[in-house]
Amino acid sequence: MMLTEAQRAEIAATRAAASPTLRPVAPGAEAALYEARPVLETGFVRLVDYMGDDGSVVQGARVSYGKGTKSVSDDRNLIRYLMRHKHTTPFELCIAKFHVRAPIFVTRQWFRHRTASINEYSARYSVLEREFYFPRPEDMAAQSATNRQGRAESLPPDQAEAALALLRDDASRCYDHYLHLLNEDEEGQVLDESRTGLARELARMNLPINVMTQFYWQANLWNLLHFLKLRADPHAQMEIRAYAEAMLAIVEAWVPLVHEAFADYMRDAVSFSGPAMKVLRAMLDGQDASQAASGLSKREWRELMEALGRTA
Repeated sequence: MMLTEAQRAEIAATRAAASPTLRPVAPGAEAALYEARPVLETGFVRLVDYMGDDGSVVQGARVSYGKGTKSVSDDRNLIRYLMRHKHTTPFELCIAKFHVRAPIFVTRQWFRHRTASINEYSARYSVLEREFYFPRPEDMAAQSATNRQGRAESLPPDQAEAALALLRDDASRCYDHYLHLLNEDEEGQVLDESRTGLARELARMNLPINVMTQFYWQANLWNLLHFLKLRADPHAQMEIRAYAEAMLAIVEAWVPLVHEAFADYMRDAVSFSGPAMKVLRAMLDGQDASQAASGLSKREWRELMEALGRTA
């Protein structure tokens, strides 16, 4: 289940009640508003509010009275200049608010980004749904031997199915015990009148971290881009990367000029250290360069060669 019937009704009513506004409106964001984009089968991300557009970034940079400049090309060049030189404050003048449904272990990574306003569904006040995230069999992977927080190759199909069976069984059992501790069924009815249920804030301890939760997350555009640079990166965990990619598509529709500059100067860009620049200059001058003479560690050398598309 993604959205409840009540949530669907609320979204439909909100979309039907359009009202005029004098503030800047981004057509791409307007089209994306309230739409729940599926992520990880039972999760979603949706834009519920925003402020500003590409022109707002330009306006903030020039402190002008109007919206943007006389031409889109001028706006594009300025936005690219601001992004290239990390002049962040004009981007901070735009804001987006999202409604997200995700597994708790994903939210714990998400909330490490402390530059946003967050409000999460409270298991102290409400009973969590019997909804869990389970990876696809092909996403069940072994521990990486070179990266302590990464995955290696997929498990053999029989081992993946066996591991998934354990995860499903544990989640179901834990949720059954959760309801037993609460002394309630999934509809909130008392199970045993002769027994006192445990407080929700204590009973929730029994739930696994793949149970689904929901939260609202609001950030200014610069902090949102920083989040997306880290979490839409191929090195990020696959589950949170799926959410970041869905949000990145919304950003592209909302502020296309900012998204283009972000892709060129943040997402797809590479930075080089001082020693790495010396290696690059030597290569450009036709000189032989080696890891031993470079002053770079083996790992730094490997990362430099990977960035250059070469074998370490």
